[in-house]
Amino acid sequence: NELESGGIYTAVGTYSHREMVQLITSLSSKVNVSVPELLKSFGRYLFETFKKTYPAFFTAAPSAFAFLESIETYIHVEVLKLYPDAELPRFATHIVHEDCLEMIYYSDRRMADFAEGLIEKTLEHYDEKATIETKIIDLEGKKVKFIITKH
Repeated sequence: NELESGGIYTAVGTYSHREMVQLITSLSSKVNVSVPELLKSFGRYLFETFKKTYPAFFTAAPSAFAFLESIETYIHVEVLKLYPDAELPRFATHIVHEDCLEMIYYSDRRMADFAEGLIEKTLEHYDEKATIETKIIDLEGKKVKFIITKH
């Protein structure tokens, strides 16, 4: 499959997410790892890049839940200032109690597994142990609820 961009990317470019899906699907067949697991792995990997590139996002939040709650209201706002064409997912968060956070992921891109990898690394970064329960709210995967429970 030919990529629309020709496989040439720059840090300031905006690219169709379909190319990422093409690349991950191709990699999945070559390495015999499922697409969801590759997306989670990529989310975990990209977290480290975010941490190096945007350290202020992490120092501003004292805990994993505080960081996750800041994605929609602070982090994505700042990202859009840098990359106005970025098509970011939306997140609604709700603290159920001090040890439980619900996050609802909304995106037409259907990449909740990628978001889950980022959540896993967020917990690891703050040295917080938790389980992540995933509930697909719509069958297309455009709306997914994560229930994060600390233990």
